[in-house]
Amino acid sequence: MFDIGWGELVVIGIVALIAIGPKELPTVLRTLGQFMGKVRRMANEFQGQFQEAMREAEMADLKKHAEDIKSSVGDIANFNPMASTQKEIESAFDTADKAASEAPAETPSAALPEPAQQIEVNVPLPEPPSPVSEKDFAPAEVLPSKQAGGGT
Repeated sequence: MFDIGWGELVVIGIVALIAIGPKELPTVLRTLGQFMGKVRRMANEFQGQFQEAMREAEMADLKKHAEDIKSSVGDIANFNPMASTQKEIESAFDTADKAASEAPAETPSAALPEPAQQIEVNVPLPEPPSPVSEKDFAPAEVLPSKQAGGGT
C-alpha cells in the first residue's frame, strides 16, 4: 500500500514520541490502530460489494448466453424438413395453377394426345420341366469305411 521502510517508521516513531510525549503515546497508537482497522473493514466491504456486482454482471451475461443457445437449439429442434418441403411443393403447384389459369384456353381435344392402342402379342411359353425320378440319378459311389480298430 504505502512504500514505507523500517527506517522511516523509526523516524516517525521518534518524532511522535517527542511531539506527543511518552505518557499519551500508547493512547494515540491505540486510537490510530482502531482507525486503521475501520479503514480496512470499509475497504474490504467495498471490495466485497464490487466483486458481488461483478459476479452478478457475469451471471447476467451467462444467463443471456445460455438463453441464446437455448433459443438456437429450440429452432433446430422445431425444424421439420417434411413440412418445409410440403410448403415448397404446394407453392410450386399454386404457381403452376396460376400459370395454367392465365394461359389462353385451348380446345381440350387438341391439347390431349391420342390414347395408345393396345397391341396383343402372342408368345408361346416354354413347357414346364418334367418331374425328376430316381432313375435319372446315377448310383452313388460307396466310400470305404474305416475298419474298427484298424491302423492309419
